[in-house]
Amino acid sequence: MSPSSFDLIGVGSPIMDVLAHVSDSFLTSHVPGDKGGMILVDDADIASLLGKIGPQIAITPGGSAANTTLGATRLGLKTTFLGKIGADQTAEAYHRNFTATGGDGSRFKRANLPNGRCLSLVTPDGQRTMRTHLGAAMTLSPDEVSLADFKNVRHAHIEGYLMFNPALAQKVVDTARAAGCTISLDLASFEVVGIARDWILGQLKAGVRILFANEDEIRALFQKEASYDDYARQLAGYGGIAAVKMGKDGAWVASGSELHRIEPVKADRVVDTTGAGDSWAAGFLYGHLRGTSLAAAGALGSQLGAETVQHLGATIPEMHWPRLRALAESLERTTAAS
Repeated sequence: MSPSSFDLIGVGSPIMDVLAHVSDSFLTSHVPGDKGGMILVDDADIASLLGKIGPQIAITPGGSAANTTLGATRLGLKTTFLGKIGADQTAEAYHRNFTATGGDGSRFKRANLPNGRCLSLVTPDGQRTMRTHLGAAMTLSPDEVSLADFKNVRHAHIEGYLMFNPALAQKVVDTARAAGCTISLDLASFEVVGIARDWILGQLKAGVRILFANEDEIRALFQKEASYDDYARQLAGYGGIAAVKMGKDGAWVASGSELHRIEPVKADRVVDTTGAGDSWAAGFLYGHLRGTSLAAAGALGSQLGAETVQHLGATIPEMHWPRLRALAESLERTTAAS
């Protein structure tokens, strides 16, 4: 078999992030739903909230799988992306940013619609509550997904938000498997698990290489209280790699008889937790696909997650990437020498 052209394809919704700092009282007064969650809304709902917030916002490219894919790209993986962008200036800016970072933009689909966007409301504790209008992204249909989208790709990383469209999620995993890709799933939010729990468990039985989950998501998946290392062991019992992230408390990674406690990396300050889990996954996938140990891949994930929370939005500023790339290469060399 010829070598793959791409290490990784991200699959998900390429949406622009709109970020704003708000108080906890603003959430209570104006944003129904649980703090820290993600709910799909109409674009008019986002516009209404922005009218209440005022002009102090930041705009950055986002989307869970896209954040992970671009982080892995900056570390050195060869990447591409499957998702649908719109036909407006926001879409052009999104595509331009993705390719300028080093990702391949040839597998984006397009629709004659506005690009999707996500309003991320960041409270003083750094936690984000998201309201998302998928726009063009939500019009990606199962019929548009083909083997050609996954041609010459080693690994497909699929965001949990895709599970809001069960037929599309199923077509993506079926096609990725048919193309010979290994698969990782990021559960994305406890709301996703709430609507797609049976499907997720079915996919674990069918064979998923890596599953990423945070504290809320893993509890929603197993519907019981347990220690996080127990969750990781149970998840790994399906035959893949379990990555259970605990935010500032680190993570547990398990595979077969292996179980590793991934120590947290202390952030000097917490500005915004948007994208921290996506960055953690980027570091882990880079390490795993480069052949490092599970512990080393988890350590790199923790470094990227800790760096992300120190900046507004999911994007780590360019000035920090040389240090992070050097760390990734060092972990690779250490694994190769052992």
